[in-house]
Amino acid sequence: MGKVSGFKEVNRNTEKRLPIDKRVKNWKEIYVPWSKKEASVQASRCMDCGVPFCNNGCPLGNLIPEWNDLVYKQDWETAYKRLSATNNFPEFTGRICPAPCETSCTLSINNDPVTIEMIEKNIIEKAFESGFVKPEPPKVRTGKRIAVIGSGPAGLAASQQLNRAGHKVTVFEKSEEPGGLLRYGIPEFKLEKSVVRRRIELMEKEGIDFICSANVGIDITAEELKKEFDAVCLAGGSTVPRDLPIDGRSLNGVHFAMEFLSQPNWEENSKKVPISAKNKNVVVIGGGDTGADCLGTSIRQGAKKITQIEILPEPPESRNKNNPWPEWPMVLRTSSAHEEGGEREYNVLTKNFSGNGKVEKLVCEKVEWIDNKETGRPDLKPIENSLFEIKADLVLLAMGFVHPLQEGLLNKLNVDFDKRGNVKTDNNLMTNIDGIFSCGDMQRGQSLVVHAIASGRTCAKKIDLFLEGKSNLPDVRGYFRNIK
Repeated sequence: MGKVSGFKEVNRNTEKRLPIDKRVKNWKEIYVPWSKKEASVQASRCMDCGVPFCNNGCPLGNLIPEWNDLVYKQDWETAYKRLSATNNFPEFTGRICPAPCETSCTLSINNDPVTIEMIEKNIIEKAFESGFVKPEPPKVRTGKRIAVIGSGPAGLAASQQLNRAGHKVTVFEKSEEPGGLLRYGIPEFKLEKSVVRRRIELMEKEGIDFICSANVGIDITAEELKKEFDAVCLAGGSTVPRDLPIDGRSLNGVHFAMEFLSQPNWEENSKKVPISAKNKNVVVIGGGDTGADCLGTSIRQGAKKITQIEILPEPPESRNKNNPWPEWPMVLRTSSAHEEGGEREYNVLTKNFSGNGKVEKLVCEKVEWIDNKETGRPDLKPIENSLFEIKADLVLLAMGFVHPLQEGLLNKLNVDFDKRGNVKTDNNLMTNIDGIFSCGDMQRGQSLVVHAIASGRTCAKKIDLFLEGKSNLPDVRGYFRNIK
């Protein structure tokens, strides 16, 4: 490494967040970018640890110590080449990935980890600024045509890799613009849409075709897909949200989180959106990242009060003994949105929604979790006489997703599903139908953006092998190791 003693001499620092009173008044990203020198100083903390557990923790197998060293030496062009060798979209992972690489960093044993995610973002942004990022169309075309269904991170990764292999790729997207959840599910203050559009425009210059507002299965039938394309990649995501079928669910004002987040509410001075938190008492059910996105969006829309509730217990502030490094730490996380406002409550079970045509309150109950030695899993137990109410004008269900939409294309293709309802594939990511593959959340189930990209890259390699009998596309070292 460039500076072996860097981790002893430099403390971990992240990019500064804009003051809360300023950032909640707009939809712009909240971080102040580092200078090249600031990034170099943080990269110097990457120690010569011998075994890079960060590399093992990353589903993409990113060459983290290598590009940290190059950033320390301020060789930004080579750092970009190392980073892009394993990651198609570091501008996405550098913003919205929960960074399993950092929790696996050797420094995490007894210190603060290297700021890997922000170094990654700085590499790609400085590469764009310097003109290092250019379209990479293939020199030779194979004559094979591939349809990719879905333009989220998995579909985009598969498309770019297949295009680089020389195949002609057409991406079908049901929404008006490509990007999937990157475009319609991640709030602007976490990922500005100009970042997504910039990458899409680059991919178009590389020769990839995007057909939007396309309801595949209707606008183009399953039979037409199989007839017109040499292979099909199903990358539509896990889109069926987990519901809460309790009394009052049909009241006006109770919505799935994605109904709320997918609105164009990131645009300043936008027209009035159908679902608004302005001047309302908002309750978010679900304590994960999507719930935090609902919180930050509600704050920017001008909510009166926001309460985020979670049925599980509040996580500890530090690792428990049964959750050692380098496992993913099951600890309390406070996002930028939580800094901005709102209340969090744990061990809360929602019994029913109440109101006269429109939701007015939640009836809730406190619960506790009792260890069950027979099953090895804790059992939920309501606490006696613990009923209480939460006033609500808007309720957002942010409890995750169960599986992809099966009705329509998937059923018409006659693909098999696994026991969780996801598209079932073999070790080559091919379904029971010859030539039809699947990747990302549609195949794996709801997961992280970094898993989606890794899955898309892996699927591209398998499709290339299927079509050509050989492939020069790189293997994804971390994908099958990290898949559950």
